[in-house]
Amino acid sequence: MIGSLYSGISGLKANTSAMAVIGDNIANVDTTGFKTSRVSFANIFSSTLSQSGLEIGRGVTMNGVNPQWDSGSLENTTSGTDLAVNGTGLFVVTDPSTGSTYYTRAGQFEWDSDGNLVTPDGFVVQGYSIDTDGEIGGLTDIALPNGTSDPSATTELTFGINLNSDAEAGDTFTSSITTYDSLGSEVILDVVFVADGSGGWDWSVDVDPTSATCNTGGHIEFDVEGNLDTTASYYDSDITVDDDSDGDATNDAVSGNPVIAITGLDGADDMSISWSYLDSSGDSDGSITGYASESTKTAQSQDGYPSGSLQSVSVDEDGYFTGIYSNGSMIPFAQIALADFPSYSGLAKMGSNLYAESLSSGQALIGTANTASLGSVSSSTLEMSNVDLATEFVEMITTQRAYQANSKVITTSDEILQELINIKR
Repeated sequence: MIGSLYSGISGLKANTSAMAVIGDNIANVDTTGFKTSRVSFANIFSSTLSQSGLEIGRGVTMNGVNPQWDSGSLENTTSGTDLAVNGTGLFVVTDPSTGSTYYTRAGQFEWDSDGNLVTPDGFVVQGYSIDTDGEIGGLTDIALPNGTSDPSATTELTFGINLNSDAEAGDTFTSSITTYDSLGSEVILDVVFVADGSGGWDWSVDVDPTSATCNTGGHIEFDVEGNLDTTASYYDSDITVDDDSDGDATNDAVSGNPVIAITGLDGADDMSISWSYLDSSGDSDGSITGYASESTKTAQSQDGYPSGSLQSVSVDEDGYFTGIYSNGSMIPFAQIALADFPSYSGLAKMGSNLYAESLSSGQALIGTANTASLGSVSSSTLEMSNVDLATEFVEMITTQRAYQANSKVITTSDEILQELINIKR
């Protein structure tokens, strides 16, 4: 009878612990990145009653509490620094006061006053730095880049232009475009086209002499269908053009896409801008036409920009953080780190949605999203708890019934013992 009492008591203890785990699961049903746990039980060593091997168990004990690492559902948010891992992996964070490293699935991050990406408790998110040349560095704190981006001088421009094939000799058409020098200052180019009366056009580039100097020019012609003659030539600014008695240029012309050479002023570097109207095969790309209709500009583009201020930050599925600046430039500055483990169930719970490496989990394998076994990263998204309330309520009812049954074992054993005591009376 004493044995049955101990067995019943062990059942009460085990199911009390199980109910505590179930309660913890239910309490964290709305906790970001929380992983539900399951309790496992084991029987206590049996007693052998005879040489024949007859054994009687001594009750039950809680064998373990095992986190379930299947992914929770993803919920969209309005914050670009809310991140979730699609698949395997945990974010890596460090405690700035101790330098200790922890891991989490809860990607509710924000920028602190020092520009570091941190958890709500101030732990700093780790990633790989990216310099201005695009080179990826070592693991470090993810922090906002410099608030301004450097200017970039224009190196290429394009026009979408139609030049009227019926234009008379001396008719002009001017197309202006704003370019930028190495200091980010505007340099407005006026490309002036002058009709020669036979379907061809001479062109030259004018600039404001207070910002730069330029004397590049050339000549373009079209076939009977209005398509650009790819043998069109231009005269480089480094070439001195000599005229013969008829007023025609006598020095050699340069073929291919024109290169507009500009001498910078006020400390700006000289500019060399390719005007692209030929494709890689040397054929016309269709941007310049000579149809019998009004001369007009339909499009233009150039690749330079002035200095800009940081406006926002985007994060892609590979975990790259890209600064978006007011000048239109987009510059990656970091890539978030993810950690994988040989055994996730061996991770030590540290509270605040954090886990720590342990002997049971094995050493962390640090990498980046979409590499090896690691999943992708979703921005403006949070992973919800993977607690299933329906399952938890079923477990709760089962545990309650088990507790009641073990209580009955104790009361019944007590009644039997009472009967034995009463026999003596």
